[in-house]
Amino acid sequence: MDSKYFYDFLLKIQSISKIGLVHSKDPYALTNYKEINDLSTKYLEEFMDVKFDRPNYFERDIYPTPNVSVRTLIFNEDRTKILLVREANLQAYSLPGGWADLYDSPAQTARNECLQEAGAEIEIVRLVGIADRTPFKQKTSIPEYVVIFEAKLKELHKEHEYETDDVGFFEINNLPLISKKTSKEELMRFINAGLDGSTIYD
Repeated sequence: MDSKYFYDFLLKIQSISKIGLVHSKDPYALTNYKEINDLSTKYLEEFMDVKFDRPNYFERDIYPTPNVSVRTLIFNEDRTKILLVREANLQAYSLPGGWADLYDSPAQTARNECLQEAGAEIEIVRLVGIADRTPFKQKTSIPEYVVIFEAKLKELHKEHEYETDDVGFFEINNLPLISKKTSKEELMRFINAGLDGSTIYD
């Protein structure tokens, strides 16, 4: 096995375990995630001959930086409608997207999230911009940058993951209830930038 492939594999496994440790509530799952995290750390240390007990390894308490998420604009053919997904837990709509996983490029994250949340296979058209979402969110929210892409829909499957329970195109001038994770003003800012070809940067 190529050494770089093995290294990337271990890092990916460890990032998955750390996500599980943060978000899982099931005691059995937490035990398994902890074991995977410990094993991957051990193998990484042996592979690189270095101890990962440094405080800045996968931590934010040394030099805090914003989290990164990715959202994708998908218009219908006449660009009067936008593809939205309904978040099952909130019963409100948003652009398909989510947190960027370690070692996935922004474009790959966009493709993954569209397929997972909307069952949509896409082709990235352009980068619409990078926005600071923090001012639009609750005061208790963590700082976040969102990378916005515009994409062309290649194929829409019926299957998508459990986090969303509805997918569809909606009239831009008659949007459904928007998720409280964002705001309608922010969403329209993204949509308008997609429509007029402008670029968002904060």
